[in-house]
Amino acid sequence: MSQETKYTEDNIRSLDWKEHIRMRPGMYIGKLGDGSSADDGIYILLKEVLDNSIDEYVMGAGKTIDISIQGTKVIVRDYGRGIPLGKVVDVVSKMNTGGKYDSKAFKKSVGLNGVGTKAVNALSSFFRVESTRDNKSASAEFEQGNLINQDLLEDTSRRKGTKVSFVPDEVIFKNYKYRSEYVEKMLKYYVYLNPGLTIVFNGEKFYSENGLKDLLSENINETDRSYPIIHLRGDDIEVALTHSKTQYSEQYHSFVNGQNTTQGGTHLAAFREALVRTIREYFGKNYEASDIRKSVVCAIAIKVMEPIFESQTKTKLGSTDMGGELPTVRTYINDFLKKYLDNFLHKNTDVAESIQRKILQAERERKELSGIRKLAKDRAKKASLHNKKLRDCRVHFGDIKNERNLESTLFITEGDSASGSITKSRDVNTQAVFSLKGKPLNCYGLSKKIVYENEEFNLLQAALNIEESIEDLRYNNIVIATDADVDGMHIRLLLITFFLQFFPEIIKEGHLYILQTPLFRVRNKKETVYCYSEQERRDAVQKLKPKPEITRFKGLGEISPDEFVHFIGQDIRLDPVMLDKDMSIEELLSFYMGKNTPTRQEFIIDNLKVELDIIEEESV
Repeated sequence: MSQETKYTEDNIRSLDWKEHIRMRPGMYIGKLGDGSSADDGIYILLKEVLDNSIDEYVMGAGKTIDISIQGTKVIVRDYGRGIPLGKVVDVVSKMNTGGKYDSKAFKKSVGLNGVGTKAVNALSSFFRVESTRDNKSASAEFEQGNLINQDLLEDTSRRKGTKVSFVPDEVIFKNYKYRSEYVEKMLKYYVYLNPGLTIVFNGEKFYSENGLKDLLSENINETDRSYPIIHLRGDDIEVALTHSKTQYSEQYHSFVNGQNTTQGGTHLAAFREALVRTIREYFGKNYEASDIRKSVVCAIAIKVMEPIFESQTKTKLGSTDMGGELPTVRTYINDFLKKYLDNFLHKNTDVAESIQRKILQAERERKELSGIRKLAKDRAKKASLHNKKLRDCRVHFGDIKNERNLESTLFITEGDSASGSITKSRDVNTQAVFSLKGKPLNCYGLSKKIVYENEEFNLLQAALNIEESIEDLRYNNIVIATDADVDGMHIRLLLITFFLQFFPEIIKEGHLYILQTPLFRVRNKKETVYCYSEQERRDAVQKLKPKPEITRFKGLGEISPDEFVHFIGQDIRLDPVMLDKDMSIEELLSFYMGKNTPTRQEFIIDNLKVELDIIEEESV
């Protein structure tokens, strides 16, 4: 018989606040990551500090926030009221301590549970907070949440406000780096939601006068709008919307109390419902909901008294009430659209006619595709039953669904050997594999009909669950995993073309990545080093003297599952696919996938020459 495990008083342990945060960081900041994804923990740390500065602005204190990120060190300085000097240590190191419990001071704040800066403090190797008010200041320094230095009540001529400096702990966040693109997107959202606020990031100024209208102007080119952006404002609510000429599915940017609710929630569900009802009543037609919302691009922001979110990272609103004596979220949004959108359409009949034309076009396309869609869905169901293409993960089922949803990943790979290696080495809880058969079709310039007629595209669309809306996306991270050779690069390009052509919001919202796998393995009897470039290979050879064994990985299938687990686990390297804000999607696709062969050849030759020059310089 097996020996029974002892369970005594010695097994009972109480963790202090910082120990619990460091042991269970996912409860406080979601997934950890290395900075390659916009929802990685290092950005949540920045957001938690920024939220406090934003709340100061909302309360009418301080119109400018200065942010500096140099390497791993982050500094956030606001010019608000400053933390009460006698509480500087407490507010960053005592749980359930903060000024936001007093609803009179912070009626519609983002953070209400007193956790934010404590999590930043506990998860940083260095953390310093300094508050200035009434010509005096107080500061405190911490290491991994432990107080190491404290200065109180120094006389100062500095401007009032709060300055927080921190360095995310490399023990928690492995090989991380801040990507300016993600930080800038976060800051743009802050200024869109707070017109009149100025944020200066590493010397660059971010400012907005028109709120959510500016957000949509940034995200959809004027030439791609079916009609000018509709911009509506009311008490505690703001909406901007238009329809895209080229985009097929719905795209939403939703916010609650300044928080980007990437997973939506009760307010977004209410808006989608209210939009359909208002449009139906205006035209007096019972149009299909999917036809009304097809190609819609929208931003909605509401303010709720003491909001309830479904996680500490606040990505999904759970509240059903607006707070105080206000009605439910659903009723409030419905009443707002019924009044303001209906009034707008009556005053702007040209816009109303454009919306109706868009609906009728969507209706015609839906009817034309109805038969094809049914056959396509039947094929997708059969393929799913026989598990031929998709090896799913468990995150969509059972108790881990909400806890680890942000970690859900789909690897898209080509060939049995590559998909086999990933399948055997993946985390079955959060990582799924979709296996391509050969090269995908170049779909540039083709209609949505091809998605249903082409088996690979149809099954991929079904696996991602994105036919109707990106809101239904089953995987937070979509990773293209192909060989680092010419064929692999071509497959990457074809898949990116598929997403740009039919589902550009997948890329715009930061869900698409390229998996980086090592080109070389350099090892001796004591140590193994995996190298992702020629320079890393040279450094490893120099490090592992004398004459180590060098293996060149020619494809993913050549990497054994025992080794592959390192490259898709904690040390995974992902390159996010991002759009050039200065080039439209149509221009991008036309250049890379169109028939401008001489121009493209010249571009490739010029860039190849630059690469060769760099290699020659490195080898000298």
